Amino acid sequence: MNGDLVTTLTDPKVVLAALVAISVFATIYVLVLPYFEKGGLDKRMRNVTTEREQIRGRERARLNSETSLQRASLRQQNNTNIRQIVERLNLREALVDAGTVDKLRAAGYRSQNALNTFLFARFFLPFLFMAVAAFYIFFLGYLADQTLMVRLFAVLAIAYIGFYAPNIFISNRMSKRQHSIRRAWPDALDLMLICVESGVSIEAAIKRVADEMTQNSAELAEELVLTNAELSFLQERRAAFENLAKRTQIDSVQAVTQALIQAERYGTPIAQALRVLAQESRDQRMNEAEKKAAALPPKLTVPMILFFLPVLIAVILGPAGIQVSDKF
Repeated sequence: MNGDLVTTLTDPKVVLAALVAISVFATIYVLVLPYFEKGGLDKRMRNVTTEREQIRGRERARLNSETSLQRASLRQQNNTNIRQIVERLNLREALVDAGTVDKLRAAGYRSQNALNTFLFARFFLPFLFMAVAAFYIFFLGYLADQTLMVRLFAVLAIAYIGFYAPNIFISNRMSKRQHSIRRAWPDALDLMLICVESGVSIEAAIKRVADEMTQNSAELAEELVLTNAELSFLQERRAAFENLAKRTQIDSVQAVTQALIQAERYGTPIAQALRVLAQESRDQRMNEAEKKAAALPPKLTVPMILFFLPVLIAVILGPAGIQVSDKF
C-alpha cells in the first residue's frame, strides 16, 4: 500500500498534472478575484477608528493616573493563547530586534497581537516546514537516490526557509504599502498645500487630504487619519509627525514631517516648504517611471528571442520551405 502511494506521488506525470492544476486554479483565481473583491476600505477605516479610540483611552489613562492593572487592560488582545505562548517561551527577547516593530508598523500591523502572531509564526513555521519536508523526503522516498547527509541538509534548508518566511511576508507587505503611499504622496502634498494656503489648520488639512485620498491610496489615508488622531490626543505634536515617519519609512514623508516639525517649533511658513517638497516628490516619481521604462528593452530581449523570433521565422520561411520540399 505504501509502495503504491509512494510510486503514485513520485510519478512525474502525477506531479506535472498537479502543478498544471495548481497553475490553472491560480490563474482563474487571479482573474476572477478582482470582480468579487469589495475593497478593504471600510475595514481599514474601522481599524483606524478602533486605534483612535485606543489612543484616546491610553491618553485618558495616563492623565488620570490609573493603576497598572487598568493600564494593562488597555493592551489586552483577543488572542490570548498566542500571547501566553510568546510570554512563556520569552520569544520577544529572542526574536525581536530594533527594527522588527518598525517593520510591522510599516507593513500595517500596529497592534500587540500582530507582534505576538509574528513571533509565534517565526517559532512554529520552522518545525512545520521541517515536518512536511521530513515526511516527503524520508517517508515518501523523495531524493531516495541521494545520501543521508544530502537529505538531512534539504530538510534543514526547508526549515530555515520556514524561519524566514514571516520576514519575507512582512517585507513584501511593507514594499507594497510603501509603493502605494509613495505613488499617492505628491498628490496628497498638493492637496495639503491648497488647504494650508487657504488658511486651514494643519489638522483640518490632514483630515481633508485623508478623505480625498481614500480612493487613490487607502494606506496613505489610513496613516493620515492616525496622524490626525495623534495630533488631537498626544501631548507633543512633534511625536505625531515622528510617528508618521516611523510608520511609513519613506524618505519623502520624513522630509515633510521634518518641515512640519520645524514649522511647529519656529513658526516658519509651511506653504513654501510643501510646494518644494511636492515638486521633489513628483520629480522622484517621474524618475522612477523613467527608470522602469529604460529597463524595459533589456528585459524584453530574451522573451523576444525565445518566443517572437521563432514564430516570425516560421511564418516567413515556412511557405518557402513547403514549396522547396514539394519540388524535391
